[in-house]
Order: sequence, then structure tokens, then C-alpha cells
Amino acid sequence: MYTREQASQLRQEFWTAFGQYLSPQLSSEGTKVNWLNYKTGLKYIFFKMDADKNKAIIAIEIRHSDPGIQELFFEQFEEFKELLHNTVNEKWEWEKSAFNEHGKSIGRISIGLEDVNVFKKEDWPKLISFFKPRIIALDEFWNNVRDGFEGLR
Repeated sequence: MYTREQASQLRQEFWTAFGQYLSPQLSSEGTKVNWLNYKTGLKYIFFKMDADKNKAIIAIEIRHSDPGIQELFFEQFEEFKELLHNTVNEKWEWEKSAFNEHGKSIGRISIGLEDVNVFKKEDWPKLISFFKPRIIALDEFWNNVRDGFEGLR
């Protein structure tokens, strides 16, 4: 068991290492990008990566305070479902109504990896191998579809 400080330190070490590992990787448009804090350009759309002592998850999260508008964003993503699955080369889980860690209602499109522990450095290569191709594929996907969301701004 880790103290809160140790857990925080290990998490920070992992994300720093992951960020450094990905820093030379350019976006699909050939520009430098902050992969850990990916900017979609839309206030309510986030690409989120997280890992804990049991699993890792990468997700597209739709966080709008108006449930109707949030649903419109989700439905717009559904229009691109096949393209997303083809770009990431796998099927992701689609949740029109999920809850984030703060109990707020969100839309989530995600995939997870079980039986990995961010606090075990020997699991870090598995975590990096899970996150890297998916965040790069999300970038490619987003660059192909973001114009389809312009009307929802």
C-alpha cells in the first residue's frame, strides 16, 4: 500500500515519462502537440487518459451542462462511429449517459485495459503501449471529423 503522497508521486512520474516518450511524436497534421493535455478546440470535448491500480482507460468525454446539447454532441459522434472504430482499429464502448469521477453526467466513448497498475513500474511499458497508439489514432480521427462539430459550438 502506498501513502497518498507516494501514490501521487508515482502517478506524476508515469505521466511525465509518458509525456516525454510522446513529445517527439507530431500530430497527424505534422505539428507539435501536448498529448497529455490534448486540445480538441471544442470547450465540451475532452480526450482523457487515466490509470489506477487496476486498469487504464482512454476516452472521449462530452461534458456539457445542458443534457440536450450533450446528447447532440454524442449523436454527432455516433455519425462517425465506423470511422472511429476503423481509425483506432477496434470497437470502443459507447455510453450516452455516464458519470465522471465528480458524479457529473457525461457522454463517454472509451476503451480500457484491465490488470495493469500505474503504481508498478514494471507495468509502465504495457500502459505506454496501450495509450500511445490510441491517443495518436484519436488525433487522426479528430482531425478528420472536427469540422462536423462546428455547428454545435
